[in-house]
Amino acid sequence: MLNIIPNKKNIGAEIVGNIKKFSKKDINRIKLALNKFGMIYFRRQNLTSKNYLTFASNFGKLANYPRLKGLSKKYSKITVVERKSTDKGPSFGEQFHTDSIYTKKPPRFTMLLSKLVPKKGKANTDFCSQYFAYKELPNSIRKKLKKIQAIYSSEGPISITTKERVKEKGKGLKELKSMHKIIRKISSKYSIYFSPGHFVRFSPNIEDENKLKKFLFNHQVKKKFQYSLRWEKNQLAIWDNRSMLHQATPFKGSRIMHRITVK
Repeated sequence: MLNIIPNKKNIGAEIVGNIKKFSKKDINRIKLALNKFGMIYFRRQNLTSKNYLTFASNFGKLANYPRLKGLSKKYSKITVVERKSTDKGPSFGEQFHTDSIYTKKPPRFTMLLSKLVPKKGKANTDFCSQYFAYKELPNSIRKKLKKIQAIYSSEGPISITTKERVKEKGKGLKELKSMHKIIRKISSKYSIYFSPGHFVRFSPNIEDENKLKKFLFNHQVKKKFQYSLRWEKNQLAIWDNRSMLHQATPFKGSRIMHRITVK
C-alpha cells in the first residue's frame, strides 16, 4: 500500500510506503504521480545499493553519467554526488539546471538517495515546475520558442560546481554539446525544456538573444513555480528532467547522495 500526498501548489508530492514492498500496481501509481507532479519523494527508506538499482529499473533503462565514475565496478550506474566540508567552491549542482542536457539523449528521470545530510533544512534541493512556467508564458514568447532550439554545453556556467569531483573521479572527457527543442509535450501537457546552467546559445541565431535568455532565466524560476525539498537521511527523490528544473542550495558541511539516472 502507498499513500500520495501532493505538496502545496501541486509541485511535487510525497509518497508514503516501503519501496522494497511495492507491487506492479503500486509502481504504476508512482509513475502516474511522477508524470502529474514532476517530482516525488519517499522518506525513511533503508535501501542497499542493490535495492536501489532494483527499484530504479522499474522506470526504464539505467544510464551512465558521462562525467564521473560510478560508485564501484559492481554499481557503476550509481554516481556519488558529494560535498566535502573542505570544498571551497559552490555545492555540486548549485544552479538551476536539468541533468545532462548537453548529451544527445539526456536522461528522462533522475533519482537521489540521501546517505549523509546536514541538519534538516540546511541543504535543500529547489525544484521549479516547468509545466506551470509554460502555462504562464506570453503567447508571443511561446510562438517564438516553438520555432527555435537551444545549444548546451557540459562546460556551461554550472560546470564550476563539479570541478572538485571531476578532479577526483572524472572520466577525462572533453566538452560535450547538444541541441534540443525548448518546448516539449509530455503526455497531454507542455513544458519548458531549457537549462540555464548549461545554455550556450539559441539556434538559429536571433537578434534579441540576450533579452530572450534573460526573460527565460527569470521566468522559469519564479517563486510561485518552486518547491524546496528538505532532505533527511535515507530519503529518495525522483524527478522528470523534462518538466523540472532543480538546484542544490548553498550550505557548509558534508553531504553524500547516491544518484541514478534513467533513460
